[in-house]
Amino acid sequence: MERTVLIANTSNMPVAAREASIYLATTIAEYFRDQGYDVALMADSTSRWAEALREIAGRLEEMPAEEGFPAYLPSRIAAFYERAGRVRTLGGTEGSVSMVGAVSPPGGDFTEPVTQHTQRYTRAFWALDRTLANARHYPAINWQTSYSLYSAAVAPWWAKETGPDWQALRDAAAQILEQASRLEQLVRLVGAQALPDRQRWILDAARLLKEGFLQQNALHPVDAYCVPAKQVALLRFFVELYQSGQQAIESGAPLTRIRQLLDVRRLVQIKETVPNDQVDQIAHMLEELKAGMNAMVPAERKI
Repeated sequence: MERTVLIANTSNMPVAAREASIYLATTIAEYFRDQGYDVALMADSTSRWAEALREIAGRLEEMPAEEGFPAYLPSRIAAFYERAGRVRTLGGTEGSVSMVGAVSPPGGDFTEPVTQHTQRYTRAFWALDRTLANARHYPAINWQTSYSLYSAAVAPWWAKETGPDWQALRDAAAQILEQASRLEQLVRLVGAQALPDRQRWILDAARLLKEGFLQQNALHPVDAYCVPAKQVALLRFFVELYQSGQQAIESGAPLTRIRQLLDVRRLVQIKETVPNDQVDQIAHMLEELKAGMNAMVPAERKI
């Protein structure tokens, strides 16, 4: 709290104060940025700010645009987000302002104007999903509708810190989740038992990714914080486990034996049982499971 500045304008305060609060917060952030600090600005929420703009525009009898918002809503949103960035101060130091704007679309409708215009000007979007929250999957970030266009920009840092295969692992995990999403629609029609072993293994691997990698317990003493090395080790664990399983199935190993080899509860709890300073344990577990899968392949089909 000693490094936090709060600008609070609730919905029962004057509309002009609600409209001005976001500019006041940005000005204070730029004040500290110009002193060489790195500032994180959380705006919660830009939807309420846009509603204040709509109220003011209505009282000024301005021409309304889509859903009653003023026609200059896109330019106001763009003017807000373009004040983020890194600068070199007059004193020769560097400072930055990083903006995280929360959008609260009515009824979860991502096609409404504030959400659509925000997506036009930001390169990362985290979509919170009520269904995931009700299923107690936290953080409840939908991996299908969320995206980031910064992956190419941060890939060199990840390659330097954790190894050169971070981008490949990320792409492979996204592909597994995408394939599983398409198969889940088919499962609703014909049932999982009607699918071949290869496709059912995709669903199993996606479940491991969702519960063992995408979930996080903020109150757990180990899982509350994850160092980059452990994060990549977990990602590599589930991706390479999937790849090994696919190779075993294509070589003739039945899915039932692979499922018997895997202790799903133990696998999804790796993030909680392996401390941040003992990441090597994850690689040892992966090698043991890969050796077990390789032992299932008929001898005449082993490479």
